Amino acid sequence: MSLMEKDAVLTTDEAIEYLKISKPTFLKYIRVGRIKAIKAGKGWRILQSELYRFLRGEIDS
Repeated sequence: MSLMEKDAVLTTDEAIEYLKISKPTFLKYIRVGRIKAIKAGKGWRILQSELYRFLRGEIDS
C-alpha cells in the first residue's frame, strides 16, 4: 500500500488536538506557511503526513 493510500486527512479540530496547540496558533502556522493545508468550506483539511513533517521540524522548500 502506498503512502497516499494510508495518509489520513484531518480536520482543523483533529489537527489542533493532535498537535496540542490553540486554534489561533494553528491558523497562524497555516497563514505563514509552516503547515500546508487546504481550505474546505469553513474549515481546513490537513494530511497527517504534513503534521509529521511539521513536528520533525522539516522545512519544505
